[in-house]
Parts: sequence; structure tokens; C-alpha cells
Amino acid sequence: MLSLHQKLALQQKLSPQQIQYQKLLQLNTLALEQRIKTELELNPILEETLDEEIELNTEQDSDDDTPETTTDEDEKYDSKEDEFEIEDFMNDQESEYEFDRINRSNDEEKIQPLAPQRKSLRENLIDQLHMLNMSEEETILGENIIGGLDKDGYFKQELAKIVDELKLFEHIEISIDHAEKVLKKIQLFEPVGIATRNLQECLLIQIKNASFDPYYSYLAEKILRECWEDFANKRFDSIQKTLNLSIETLRSTLELIQRLNPKPGEGNIDSEEMNQITPDFVIEKNEDNYIVTLNDRSVPSVTISRTYLELLDSNKRKRKISDRERETHKFLREKFESAKWFIASLQQRRNTLMRIMQSILEKQFEFFESGPRFLKPMIYKDIADEVLMDISTISRVVNGKFVQSPQGIHELKYFFSEGLSTTSGDEISNKHIKEIIKEICDNESKDNPYSDDKIASILQEKGINIARRTVAKYREQLMIPVARLRKEL
Repeated sequence: MLSLHQKLALQQKLSPQQIQYQKLLQLNTLALEQRIKTELELNPILEETLDEEIELNTEQDSDDDTPETTTDEDEKYDSKEDEFEIEDFMNDQESEYEFDRINRSNDEEKIQPLAPQRKSLRENLIDQLHMLNMSEEETILGENIIGGLDKDGYFKQELAKIVDELKLFEHIEISIDHAEKVLKKIQLFEPVGIATRNLQECLLIQIKNASFDPYYSYLAEKILRECWEDFANKRFDSIQKTLNLSIETLRSTLELIQRLNPKPGEGNIDSEEMNQITPDFVIEKNEDNYIVTLNDRSVPSVTISRTYLELLDSNKRKRKISDRERETHKFLREKFESAKWFIASLQQRRNTLMRIMQSILEKQFEFFESGPRFLKPMIYKDIADEVLMDISTISRVVNGKFVQSPQGIHELKYFFSEGLSTTSGDEISNKHIKEIIKEICDNESKDNPYSDDKIASILQEKGINIARRTVAKYREQLMIPVARLRKEL
């Protein structure tokens, strides 16, 4: 049986303009620059301007008269279709609809590139491969080996599998023994020890190709070959007994091994050796105050094209237009609306970023004044409440953006952390606690490192209420080994 029902419900829907604004909000400076260039290519109404002091005027005069229209259905143009008034942009020479880097500080010219762009380590390895006098088959195998390295520069794949794939897909026949020889050559590339299969092999290759004292190099290789398990677990007494070494000799040999590089790829196998970071914000101190500027000098300034505005205006004033002119006008009108909202979204993005960064500066003023130890616990909601915005907006602004200040370069995420209570009733940032844990471990006795329980006790003596398992979690996040593995002679 059919029936009709009425239902009252509230639904929240985002307009296309809101969606565009949110997408622009999460872009960093470099991504925004590319996004604007793409929009300039797609929308003929937009054009880039080189003027330095242009302000955005988004207000439109709602009192302008609407041009007279006729009633002929076939030939007449109805201006009521317009959702804008072109005269707002045509008549006032001083109020062109533009977006530019307004309120720019003269000191922004002082911002220097943080690091030069360089080839990635993988690209350098490929270059070294091509410098060898190798056959085409060997070069293709070498490229596959280099392509299979992990972020630390280790070759964890099965060489036999690569050989089989080359035979199947490239019709290249190479024996396993031949492939091993190619791998051995790559392992001698700079940095030495790259493309090794495990830490033991990595250290052994470095020892054999280093210019160390021959006697201690011999002992180091002997330890790595014959006492690997004891070395990995820092059972120094067992090594000393097995090789019949004095404490001083063992200590000197271990110091030599510690000079080797356990991660030849250094976590940057696919990235530039020194990743260039372009800060989105710059904070500079001026006497007792801090000034926040948006580092958007490289971002193109965009404006509404006056040429197309005049074309729109001329079409609008015509009493009769052809079908072709009607289609052209419709196209330009849609592009004008798109350009208008794009520029407005850019300005809204700028205002939002500045408000949020200013709020972070105020909340973490002591950090910018005195350093990391004065970082306060802070969550997204704290800033959201301060600037009267949604938490999701704060998240979009914070993710992937950096600030350059007298304290260095930090991702905005750095300023947000949970806190733990102290005996005085205050809260302390977990980042500060991690700094203290690192300091405790750096200053501990190396022949008798502190356990997690002991570190927790030390922190509690400092007035910080913390459990052993929390200490263990923070220690692991700091990549600090357990006490047994921190022991040294």
C-alpha cells in the first residue's frame, strides 16, 4: 500500500565555493603557486599582474541599475541571468578585482633559500653506474638493483627474483653469480655500503674499504664476523673473552666500528640530499614584538582581465545578440563567476592563515622567546576556540606548512602536543618531557644506563607525574634503545 509521509530534516551541504576554499586552505606555498598557475591557464578571465601594491575589493554595489531588456524571445538578451554587476568592475579604476600579497613586509626580501636543490641519492647511484664500463644487460640489472633499495639504502629484495623478472620481461639472461658480481660493484659506490642486504654486511664492506689502522681494522672485521650476536646485543664481556682482548683494545676497536655508517641511504634515497623547505610563514622579532608575515612572494598575483570585462559589458548593453554571441557571453559569464570566487577564496585563505598563525604565536610566545623547553601543551581546539573556526579548518592549515622563526624552522604540527600534569598543578608539553628524557639518557653512565623505571623516578623527582610505560613510549619515539643496548665500555 502506497502512502505519503512528510519528514523534516536538517542537512549541511557545502557550496562549490566553500569546497574550493577548503582545498586552497590545505595547500602550502609551493602547491598554491602551482594551483594558481593552473587556474590562469584554464580561465581566460584571470590574468597575472606584476603590480606590487594591489588590494582586493570584494564588495559590489547592489544599488546599480539593471540595463533595460526587451521581450523578444528569439533575439533579445535577458540581463537578469547575470548573478553579478560588471559595472562594479568597469567603472572604478581604483577597485579592480584583484588578489595580491597585501600587507607585505619590506624585510621579506631577506628570506634566503634554506638549502640548494640537489640530485637524489638514487640518481647519484644511477650516474655512478653509467660511468662504469658495463654491458647493457649489466646496466639494466644495476638499475633494477638501485631501484629496489629501501629508504636506508639496503637491498632487501631477492636477487634471484630480479634475475628471473629480467629474463621474463626483458629477455635478459644473467646468472646468479654474474648478478652477485654486479651487486658487489654497486656496494662500493659512494656511499660505501649501499645496496647491502643487512647491517653486518654493510659494516664489513665499510671496514674492508676504509683507511683505518690495519690492526684495529682487522680486529673490527673479526668482531663483526665471529662475534656478531654478542656485538649486536652489546655483550662486551663475551667479546673480550672470546678474542682475548684487553679493555683498552676492545674499546678502541668498538670506537672504530661506531664511526661507520649503519644507514648509507640516510632515509633520503628518493629525495634530494638536502630537501629544500620553503616556509609558509616568517616570524621576525622587532624590539619586544614579533611580526608574522606570509611568505607568498613567489605566488602569482591575479586579477580580472579588463579586456574580457569590456567584452562582457559590450554584450550586456546590446539589445539584440546572435546565438553565437549569446553562447560566448554565457561562457565568459561562467568564467567570470569562477574567477571572482577563486580570487575571493585566495584572499579568505590568506586571512585565515594569518589569523591562525598569529594565534599560535600568541599561545606559544614563550617558545619563540626562549626556546623548546617553554613549549606549552596545546591542541587544535585551543586555536579553534581562539579564532572562532572549526577544528577541521585548523587541521587543514597546520598540515604540511612550515614557519621560519628565530628558533629555527618548524612544521606547524610541532606546536601542538598533549600535556602531563606536574606536582605544582601546571601542565607540561610532552615534547618538553621528551627533551628531558633525551637529556637524561645523554648524561647517564654508559656502563650502567638507566632503565625506564629509573627514568620515570627521575622525572617524578622533577615534579612530573609519568608512568614507566609512558617513558618507554617516548623513548621509542626518540629512537633511543633500551638500557641494555645503550651500554658502552
